[in-house]
Amino acid sequence: MNESDLYLPVKRFLESQGYEVKGEVADCDVAAVRGEEELVVVELKLSLNLELVMQAVERLAVTSRVYIGVPVGNHNLRRRRRIVKLLRMLGIGLLVIDPDVERHGVDAILDPGEYRPRISRRRRELLLREFVRRVGDPNLGGASVRSGVMTAYRQRALQIALFLQSNGPTKAASVAAAIGDPKARIILYRDVYGWFERPSNGVYAISPQGEMELPLWA
Repeated sequence: MNESDLYLPVKRFLESQGYEVKGEVADCDVAAVRGEEELVVVELKLSLNLELVMQAVERLAVTSRVYIGVPVGNHNLRRRRRIVKLLRMLGIGLLVIDPDVERHGVDAILDPGEYRPRISRRRRELLLREFVRRVGDPNLGGASVRSGVMTAYRQRALQIALFLQSNGPTKAASVAAAIGDPKARIILYRDVYGWFERPSNGVYAISPQGEMELPLWA
């Protein structure tokens, strides 16, 4: 497939809506005009990549109605939700083209428009809460998180594990009082990381997994 194979479906799509369409006008792959309305520009590419997005951003200097057009089988469309979010932020539209469909082979996934992000108060509060509760700065920004991140919760669990390692099996209430964390009993009970075990009712000790993983975090 060539990029030019995408042109005729887009041309038919726009002409069906009353536009006059011409190809390769002043470096624009597709230019379309309808009466006194704002000019429409479409940039065509076989692959949805950064180069195409930057090219479309350049066209915003000509008109606010800029689309990028890619074939329906483009593998990057698997991440369509995130791509659409990025294009919406940039004010760029998205056309998905199927050249094998004689008519109606273009799907307008996104129209250009002003982006007004909706702030998630809950996510912001969670971020700020984690920032305040985390002790120090134990993580390198940009480092791999496959093995886990030192969160405020993990720091509290680590403090409990270190106490049990030093003091042996202890009642949950005594652990909470000793380290000054009233929610230590909940952390022990949930045992998110598998670091604790309960040898008897209300008494906790460090588990074999905890003994093995503790040096990695401590």
